[in-house]
Amino acid sequence: MADEPTDAPEEAVIEQAERAYGALVTDSRGQRVLHPTRETLVATVTQLHSDGYNQLIDVTATDYLTHEGSRDLPDGIDPERFEVVIGLISHGKRERIRLRVQVPADDARVPSMFDLYPGSEALEREVYDMFGIEFENHPDLTRILMPEDWIGYPLRKDYAIGRIPVQFKDAPATR
Repeated sequence: MADEPTDAPEEAVIEQAERAYGALVTDSRGQRVLHPTRETLVATVTQLHSDGYNQLIDVTATDYLTHEGSRDLPDGIDPERFEVVIGLISHGKRERIRLRVQVPADDARVPSMFDLYPGSEALEREVYDMFGIEFENHPDLTRILMPEDWIGYPLRKDYAIGRIPVQFKDAPATR
């Protein structure tokens, strides 16, 4: 009886990763998260825009320099130092979707979302100003929070912590 054929394969079946809009999909606390590459980001966002995700609500970034292993990524996505996070809303579907794009430190740039979502202009400038991540084809990629002559990117984990003395009104001067 040990030689009887069975319908079950001997090797374990490898489950296919879920994909949507050309990107791998995960779930974070009930919210759908897409993981496009930098190269597929524009195509993914274009498809999402056509499918009713007509409002970009946030563009931000994270520097994982000191926390490299502290994030969950699907198989097939290699972690990089930076991650750009984009939030979109579909009012018609009453859904939010998040995109997480891995960005290497030695080539910190991603495509701009400005052509599809003009409201991304200031948000992308903030990410550039604080993290030094460039948004290709952005109409005015200049500093927005820091002085124009500021050197460095304050939210990078390797940015030197400085001290700016503050003089309070009517407080005795200290030397």
